[in-house]
Amino acid sequence: MFGIGGGEIFFIIIVVLMLFGSDKIPEIARGLGKGMQQLKNASNEIKSEIHKSADLDGIKRSFEDMGNDNITKNITGEIDKVKEDIEDMSGPIKRIR
Repeated sequence: MFGIGGGEIFFIIIVVLMLFGSDKIPEIARGLGKGMQQLKNASNEIKSEIHKSADLDGIKRSFEDMGNDNITKNITGEIDKVKEDIEDMSGPIKRIR
C-alpha cells in the first residue's frame, strides 16, 4: 500500500495520536471518509456525464459501427486465409495415433 510498511504505519499512528489526541481521531477519520466518498461520487458523476454526452452526440455509436464492421471483416478474412494455408499444407498428411 503506497510503499509504506508496518513500522512506518505504526509510527504515523503514534504521531497522529500525539498531535491530535485520542478524542479527535474518530472525528478526523469520519471527515476523511466523507471526503473520500464525495470525491468518489464526483468522479462517478463526471464519468456518467461524459458517457451521456457521447451517447447523445452519437460519437460512441459511430465509432462502434465504424470499428466493428471493419475489424470483423479483417479478422474473418485473415482467419479464412490461415485456414486455407493450413489445409493446403496438411491436406495429404494424416496423423497416426
